[in-house]
Amino acid sequence: MTGPGWDVIVLGAGAAGLMAAIHAAERGKRTLLLEKNRKPGVKILMSGGTRCNITHDCDNRGIVHAFGPPGKFLHSALAALSVRDTVAFFNAEGVPTKVEETGKVFPVSNKALDVLDALLRRMRRSGATLALEEPALDVRKSGNAFEVVTNQRLLTSPRVVIMTGGQSYPGCGTRGDGYGFAARFGHTIVPPKPALVPITVPADWVADLKGVTLADVNVTVLDANRPLLERRGGFLFAHFGLSGPAPLDVSKAVSQHPDPQSLELELDFLPSLPEVELDESLRVESLASGRQLLTVVLSRHLPRRLCDTLLTLIGQPPDRKAAGLSKSDRQALVRSVKRLRLPVRGTLGFEKAEVTAGGVSLDEVDSRTMESKHCPGLFLAGEVLDLDGPIGGYNFQAAWSTGWLSGRSV
Repeated sequence: MTGPGWDVIVLGAGAAGLMAAIHAAERGKRTLLLEKNRKPGVKILMSGGTRCNITHDCDNRGIVHAFGPPGKFLHSALAALSVRDTVAFFNAEGVPTKVEETGKVFPVSNKALDVLDALLRRMRRSGATLALEEPALDVRKSGNAFEVVTNQRLLTSPRVVIMTGGQSYPGCGTRGDGYGFAARFGHTIVPPKPALVPITVPADWVADLKGVTLADVNVTVLDANRPLLERRGGFLFAHFGLSGPAPLDVSKAVSQHPDPQSLELELDFLPSLPEVELDESLRVESLASGRQLLTVVLSRHLPRRLCDTLLTLIGQPPDRKAAGLSKSDRQALVRSVKRLRLPVRGTLGFEKAEVTAGGVSLDEVDSRTMESKHCPGLFLAGEVLDLDGPIGGYNFQAAWSTGWLSGRSV
């Protein structure tokens, strides 16, 4: 069965797809948005612990910088829809926002559902048509038009926008469908790997610290003592290993490595305190508080459970008094606080990854329009691209902006 002709068919009703469909329809294009799930925006609802970290409170240059060298690809997209534009978009749709200390922007309600509802309201007003439980099974070129085969019909359109996401959270339906479609039109697919994903470690003592959090830890991934990636931020011990912003931000260095178990993590639990100052502080406090337990002295800086563990790791009993702490023992304690080495096992994989590193090569997409350089009329945006940023709303901003630019370009 052949459906009616469409000016634009958008594949995937996630963050980028919804923005693209809205903007294309508002420009008068007959727009069809295909979604394989029973509901749109499933990943939006899961994001930010169901709060949805909409964007990051910075200027466009801050977004570009956060992505590193690939960030320059976003210049035109951010010019089309900036951070301020994004906040204004949601404010205008009845979603007031707030900026947290970390710079993350959330809805005041702390409800991702409010973000999705706003997008769906705007989409309905735009005139775009949303088709649920209708995945694209095949996309092919026929003359000057594309044919999109779904589980229900054959669709035709001169323009197709691939926004099917990556492979993170496959339970949301993101299983890499778009890579196959893009490859069929000659695109190079940078091998997808999990990013912003918890790191697993074999050290038993880590599991014993399950639930201990720290607000500021510097985490470095080392390959034969050579730093691969370094990030600083929140930190959480879990039963499987490490989570929280800093471990998540360095995780792609682990997942992209051919032999993750050859890697080590170096942890600095007090990055704002230089080693020499910590050493002197412990020396002075040990003299002044000689009768106190050493773990109590150290717990002025760090959580008590972590202090007990660090003492055990350097061979000191948890009931060790602060008095009589030798210089060598003190320096060993300082090293355990500032330069603790931890072996790596791997990551929790795509099942628990917030985003995908890898995807359609950026060199093959026109950053000014999001159109394929290989196939006119084909557009690609969002997480299907080889573009991933740190935790903090950056990836959502890239999705909103590249989606909006696609909708303006089709």
